[in-house]
Amino acid sequence: MLELDFLNELNEAVVITNTCADIVFCNRRAESITGRQAKKLINQRVEVKLPEIGPDIIEVLKTGRPKCQIMRKLNNHMVNASFFPLYKENTLNGAAAVIQDVSQLESLMVENSRIKAQNKELEDIMESFYDGIGIIDSEGTLLRVNKSYERITGLSRKNNNVGRNVRDLQEEGTVSRAVALMVIEQKKPVTIVQRIRTGKEILITGSPVLDKKGNVSRVVCNIRDLNELNILKELDECEQNRDKLELKELRAKQLLHGELVYKSRAMQHIFELALKVAKVDSNVLITGESGVGKEIIVKIIHKASPRARKSFFQINCGAIPETLLESELFGYEGGAFTGARSGGKMGYFELCNGGTLLLDEIGEMPLNLQVKLLRAIQERQIFRIGGTTPIKFDVRIISATNRDLGEMVKNGLFRADLFYRLNVVPINIPPLRERTDDIIPLAIHFLEKFNAKYKTNKRFEPDVLLAFELYNWPGNVREMENVIERLIIINDEEIIGLHHLPFNNEGVDTSGFSIDLKNPIPLRTASEILERKLIAKALQLFGSTRKAAKILGVSHPTVIRKAQKYNL
Repeated sequence: MLELDFLNELNEAVVITNTCADIVFCNRRAESITGRQAKKLINQRVEVKLPEIGPDIIEVLKTGRPKCQIMRKLNNHMVNASFFPLYKENTLNGAAAVIQDVSQLESLMVENSRIKAQNKELEDIMESFYDGIGIIDSEGTLLRVNKSYERITGLSRKNNNVGRNVRDLQEEGTVSRAVALMVIEQKKPVTIVQRIRTGKEILITGSPVLDKKGNVSRVVCNIRDLNELNILKELDECEQNRDKLELKELRAKQLLHGELVYKSRAMQHIFELALKVAKVDSNVLITGESGVGKEIIVKIIHKASPRARKSFFQINCGAIPETLLESELFGYEGGAFTGARSGGKMGYFELCNGGTLLLDEIGEMPLNLQVKLLRAIQERQIFRIGGTTPIKFDVRIISATNRDLGEMVKNGLFRADLFYRLNVVPINIPPLRERTDDIIPLAIHFLEKFNAKYKTNKRFEPDVLLAFELYNWPGNVREMENVIERLIIINDEEIIGLHHLPFNNEGVDTSGFSIDLKNPIPLRTASEILERKLIAKALQLFGSTRKAAKILGVSHPTVIRKAQKYNL
């Protein structure tokens, strides 16, 4: 077998058999792959000693046809085997197996796939950056860039300078200073601002990547468009200002909500509208019956506005004589009329400059004074009585009235042009009888207010609260406040009942909580009917058993037990 010795130099394993399938030769590589010595294989049956490939060799001996690229597992090696018939003078003389160990190759393929996937991931990350990225090697050659680099520099993929040395770019003036060269020299991050050929100003930061010896192996350059940065900064400032404004509105709602006691949807809408108009300087006209709380809405608008730190003045146009009202509004110069101060006097428009002025009962203002007020509002300046020098002012004007100004305009009692000037944002406050959901919360509020003021601990019987709900309240909230204060002051009893009410139930329909005596029913049944109604009403108004217990003057467990009893 000397003529076969050259096969020992091959990297592939070679096994040869005769026509009887006895092994007649195997090279050294076959020994290492099979893990068997050649001397123990020679003259042995191939299917016995090498069962992994024996059947394939026997098949080739039977058919006389080769089998190529067959994957087999041999002695824990993954191999790629090909089997060939051996002929001598057209006569089958044996068979040969050529075996290549692909285990290492498969491992390399897996590793190669892993590296490709990792490179793809890094490439995707690099392309996702909004900033331009450029990678330069230790010699100064630009290796790669991302799309943002091309966007910011204005270079296309064909002429993005990849493959060129930054020294050449610096010499030809494409860049004024090569940041990468500065990083390579200093071995630390460098940031500069430079203007590129397109005229765009960019911010470049170069960061070194050091090898184990501390030498720069790569430089990563981060490029930003300064113009875009300025735009982003402005947008960020706008966002911050918006957040601050929203926070300010939220705080205003929290702080001012306690000043307006309500539960009705109508007053919720008015409260939200007041906060909305507080942001602007438009004139507001607040209408509603006497005592509904117009002044409170005005103060909420002022406190929630940018003018909150400035002055707030109000003047009742119906309570001051006409001649005096003009001087109160516009002021006067010294000696303007008999009794005038020698140094003159500032009017409300001057005193209130920068703040808010409430013109209460504006419907009572005389027609001739309405003309002067209209001119002042239009021109944003006034003349003092007896003065010739105009005085500019910056005042937020809010008007209030319990009269129908639209009807007064039709009847010639109020100037139409002034009405339209004042009525930019109308806010109408409904009377208390039209928002009965607010009655009991207001009653409890005033009870607590006057208990604290007069150091008492009085409370209402539940049927008093129901009587309040059914009463017409012609004087609205002001009447209620006065009634409750009077009840606290003049009554010595701790519990205030129906017999203490000053209106003596006249005009109060008590059918909502009384029993029909025309058809008498057992006392216990009547008691349960009233009890159920009172508990249901308290739960409806206050939304919690704890608050209902406090109002009804019973313990918390009692309300829970009774609510369960009546399926409330």
